[in-house]
Amino acid sequence: MKHLAAIIDGVEDKSRVGVCIDTCHAFAAGYDLRTEEDCQKTFKELGDVVGFNYLRGMHLNDAKSEFGSRVDRHHSLGEGNIGKTVFSYIMRDERFDNIPLILETVNPDIWAEEIAWLKAQQ
Repeated sequence: MKHLAAIIDGVEDKSRVGVCIDTCHAFAAGYDLRTEEDCQKTFKELGDVVGFNYLRGMHLNDAKSEFGSRVDRHHSLGEGNIGKTVFSYIMRDERFDNIPLILETVNPDIWAEEIAWLKAQQ
């Protein structure tokens, strides 16, 4: 989060600055998202360090890679090392209501099911 904040701080006209958080990237970078408490802590840090006003989108995907591994390998929701808690959390938290949530999972055969499951979490 500090890297994102540093980039934003270096921009003179911040009116056109936004960030997109990818759940797999965050997890691989050491931001835990496996439990409700982990989500609260990670998104509090996002708000405190970067600012939720800069969040303009999210990529939703589970992770084939291990926590903190710095390896970006997307997986279908609930089939990787993150689990489904974070996705339910995002769908219920009103801070994410007006930003694009982009499904970036690996199996096109179940995209419709994943989208239906996400919508059911609201």
